[in-house]
Amino acid sequence: MLLTRPFVNQPTRRKFLSDNFSAATSFAVAAAFTGLGGRLLHGESPHRTSGLRDVADETTGLPLLRLPEGFRYRTFGWTGDRMSDGVITPKAHDGMGVVLAEGNLLTLCRNHEISDDGPAWKSAAAGLYDPMAQGGCTQLVFDSAKGEWLDSRVSFSGTSRNCAGGVTPWGTWLTCEESVLGPQDRDPYKGNQKRCFEKTHGWIFEIVPGDAKRLGSTTPTAAKPIKGMGRFVHEAVAIDRQTGIVYETEDRETSGFYRYIPDTYGDLAAGGRLEIAEVIGQPDLRGGFANGTTFDVRWHLIDDPTQAHTPESLVNATDGQFGDELGVFKQGAAKGGSIFSRLEGCWFGNGLVYFDATDGGAAKAGQIWQYDPQQETLTLLFESPDKPTLNMPDNLCVSPRGGIVLCEDNDYGANEYPQRVFALSQDGRLSLLAENNVRLNGEKNGFTGDFRTKEWAGATFSPDGQWLFVNLQTPGITCAITGPWEDTLV
Repeated sequence: MLLTRPFVNQPTRRKFLSDNFSAATSFAVAAAFTGLGGRLLHGESPHRTSGLRDVADETTGLPLLRLPEGFRYRTFGWTGDRMSDGVITPKAHDGMGVVLAEGNLLTLCRNHEISDDGPAWKSAAAGLYDPMAQGGCTQLVFDSAKGEWLDSRVSFSGTSRNCAGGVTPWGTWLTCEESVLGPQDRDPYKGNQKRCFEKTHGWIFEIVPGDAKRLGSTTPTAAKPIKGMGRFVHEAVAIDRQTGIVYETEDRETSGFYRYIPDTYGDLAAGGRLEIAEVIGQPDLRGGFANGTTFDVRWHLIDDPTQAHTPESLVNATDGQFGDELGVFKQGAAKGGSIFSRLEGCWFGNGLVYFDATDGGAAKAGQIWQYDPQQETLTLLFESPDKPTLNMPDNLCVSPRGGIVLCEDNDYGANEYPQRVFALSQDGRLSLLAENNVRLNGEKNGFTGDFRTKEWAGATFSPDGQWLFVNLQTPGITCAITGPWEDTLV
């Protein structure tokens, strides 16, 4: 479908981060990944503690992270902190992105992956969807020149299990629900407990950053789901700047890779079509492949993107019993759509879409895929040969210097493998960038315990590439990390 307004590439203060790449960087990244798998297969796996040291947080003084020499960080927005609007910072920090840059002041939107029902958190300047859903988004303001956190507040609430999402080229945040529960549904992940949601979930919402005063309005932006983008177990999105097409991932063992083609560039709510990818000749991508393998792709229309469950799964579903969550995927699979295993992070850069399958591959340790929308091809950049090398990448982002940051969310214990952040470099190397070292004894907001097994999430860079923002989901901490990036692989 042709878009009604072509994209015009012009300077904007709301700059999508991955636009900082050049064509030369794009070529270098592609060439590097071609050689990456070969080096790892020949035994060049990264040493899990090489070059890292305990580093004290400049906010609390606690050694929360292990980082390379010369790096430092400041934490902010801990679960339990009171925000600028008086609301207590919610738990479960997840996907995040820099959506607005005004000089040195950066505004980030941050998801909270909360699946609980009950009274939503409220703020006068924030949109509200379901008054009985406790997920949503907060926003943070950071001064990149001073290295200081300045502000935090609710930006949107009343949603469920806000996992990841993505930044748009026009300076908004798309937040995605990783749940399709609705009113009076019984939650199969919570012992079939009946939920008290008042509205349906499983949608994507578009959030405008800034409070009502900054937006020149006295009322918050209306919180409405973009139903054409589908109702399924969403994870992340990435938007092609040239076309405005939104690419979507789905976090299930039977996942599809989708795209939403809007009727009008930049106006997602005005309508469009949802399609699923068929990887030609490969109905199932969950197994192992050689790094560098490339496939052709074609797309199939989803006839009813609002169908959360297959009709047959609802035949005997009485008293709120749950369906199969596969209504959208099975429509696509019936037309030839391919299966991936648990698609998670998704990012657009250099005219390419990068996404990962967190437990895909022969070792079930993760795959990094690259889709080329111009050539309609899908390439396996890297499949982890074993879990010590890389174990279950989740959120990802692309650095302005061209490398990819991979956040782990794995199943190892803290004494053996704390959760890690990896860098995938332009010259084909995989290296450790950070380790979770959070062990608390009540020093901050009463949190006590060993949190090194808890996942990383929400990695995103400042537009100048000097600050990496990333979340530790539990107990819920946002970090701003800086240092000699020229000495690293990102």
